[in-house]
Amino acid sequence: MYQLDFGVLREYLPAILDGLYMTIQISILSIILGSIMGVAGALCRTSKSFLLRSIGNVYVEWIRNTPLLIQILFIYFGLGVFFSLSPLAASVLALSFFSGAYITEIIRAGIQSIHRGQLEAALSIGMTDWQAMRLIILPQAIKRILPPLAGQFITLVKDSSLVSVIAVTDLTYVAKNIVTITFRAFEVWLAIAAFYFILSFGLSLVVRKLEKRLAESD
Repeated sequence: MYQLDFGVLREYLPAILDGLYMTIQISILSIILGSIMGVAGALCRTSKSFLLRSIGNVYVEWIRNTPLLIQILFIYFGLGVFFSLSPLAASVLALSFFSGAYITEIIRAGIQSIHRGQLEAALSIGMTDWQAMRLIILPQAIKRILPPLAGQFITLVKDSSLVSVIAVTDLTYVAKNIVTITFRAFEVWLAIAAFYFILSFGLSLVVRKLEKRLAESD
């Protein structure tokens, strides 16, 4: 009969913590870069320019209709041939492009949920399109899109486990190595799942607090 032994976790705790640090690093960088791409994509998708709208459409549809795992492999083994990308850089780029497409749609929906009369009023008092978007539309849209954005960020943290396929020493990669050495799959994967839960739940608490502060500011 299988006997549980969580003592193996103490022995390999330094390696697990290193993997946790790598997962946090990848997630934070991807969230920041993905958010920038999302804002740029949303502005393209809502632009009056046919060219910009087309670029935004192609980006969103291409990313959303291909698997993230394939995108990671393509960026690392494909683009990496030309740009000598490290596994970490390829991971951040792939996750950023992937999450950026979804963030694009979230922000676009938030922008279009603001009544067009507010944009017209801003333009009538002499604001440019960019000033109206930056000062009037986006601040209101952000309050509406926080919940779906939080969901996307949490999904990104969990999806970061896929970067282990290109030998990035994140939580999942470290866990695979420990299981290979110790054959303690249940204990190791349970602990790794707990770490992912803590990261995701902690992020959701931060967003909830931010939502509450924005609501109080109103």
